[in-house]
Amino acid sequence: MRSRSVRLSVAGALAIAALASSLVAPAAAEESDDRRARAKSEQGAVASSMEELNELLEDTDAELVAVYADLQTLTAQLPGAQAELSTAEAVLDGLEREAAMIGERLTVTRAEGATITAAILVDTQRAEQSRSAIGQLARDAYKGSLSASAMSAVLDSRNATDFVQRSAISSAVLQAQTQALRDLEQINGLNGNRRARLTAVETEIAELKSEADANVAEAESARITAQRRRDEVATLVARQQANADVIEARRADQLERKTAYEAQQAALASELAAIVRAQEDDRARRAAAAAQAAVVAGEPVPAPPPPAQQPGRGVLAYPSPMNPPVITSPYGYRIHPIYGYRKLHAGTDFRAYCGTPIIASAAGTVQWAASVGGFGNQVMLNHGLQNGSSLLTSYNHLSSFAVTTGQTVTQGQVVGYSGTTGTSTACHLHFEVYVNGVTVDPETLL
Repeated sequence: MRSRSVRLSVAGALAIAALASSLVAPAAAEESDDRRARAKSEQGAVASSMEELNELLEDTDAELVAVYADLQTLTAQLPGAQAELSTAEAVLDGLEREAAMIGERLTVTRAEGATITAAILVDTQRAEQSRSAIGQLARDAYKGSLSASAMSAVLDSRNATDFVQRSAISSAVLQAQTQALRDLEQINGLNGNRRARLTAVETEIAELKSEADANVAEAESARITAQRRRDEVATLVARQQANADVIEARRADQLERKTAYEAQQAALASELAAIVRAQEDDRARRAAAAAQAAVVAGEPVPAPPPPAQQPGRGVLAYPSPMNPPVITSPYGYRIHPIYGYRKLHAGTDFRAYCGTPIIASAAGTVQWAASVGGFGNQVMLNHGLQNGSSLLTSYNHLSSFAVTTGQTVTQGQVVGYSGTTGTSTACHLHFEVYVNGVTVDPETLL
């Protein structure tokens, strides 16, 4: 089930990334900042939980732990990268829409400028024609081709009919001159207004071109940024998928490791059970010998020892000299973060940096100081009977030993130094307690 959830989470990330790279809907800057802040917070949470994660995965291959840790980091980074991608694409989309509007305005303004220029040209030609006509009339009048005044029309007329004709011609010429002058004045006025508007249009065109040039540069920068963000998201998603593939490929190896770990636990339990039986047999022999001696001496037979009871709290001291001791992972059942199976964490983990002296939690005898599979370098101390119950403690993943098998130790004596031997991902002390050969929560006796 865990593998399926890993694949589904990666598939979901791929879908989100694809959606983020295809949509260009604007995102509010505040929302984007919030998402980036949340993503940063999530990354911090991932970093702060890695120590705990290492303890949860202490029976897991270190390379697989690194892959899983990278996957968690990527999962935390992806929302921030997607938020930045969304922001970059929104900026690019806004600039492209702005560029389109500038282009439309530029087209309309240029068309207006062309229309004004054409109108000025047409009316300039009309004005030239009007000036030419007025000039011709003036030249004709100067040459005497036309009557200059009403008096000359009277004096020069041969008869009444000739007078009427001369007056009509003079009036028509005068009207033509007046109309031509009015047309010329109107044309000059219109062209003056048009030239003023044309100047404004040309200024607007220059400003739009400048704005368009700036937009092109800004859009190109935004396009590069957006592409960089797309590449970042694609890289994160690809790494996510690659990590998920590695995790799935290593499933069988890890399950074999789990089986081997359980076999080690079973073998240790059998060995401890043999120690407990030997202690019980020795106690029974001592009791029988005492009873036999009493019978021979004619004394009352001693009462049998009371039933064994759980040793009380405080019978053990903390095995780490760190003050105060820091528990990084307590005793209890765990769900494997990667593959989802349930397993017992049969001891208490203490923070102990590499090379930290590890001390005996009670006086006893070194049952063994040896390398024991996934436990790494292990010191097993036999504390004999406490409240009639067998009590042993083990100190695991040591870098080196300070005692030897069979040696007697006192409480607080250094038995070894913290390390990461066996199945371990970082230096720490894995401390186990056994009552009558069965693991118990060490904190109930500390």
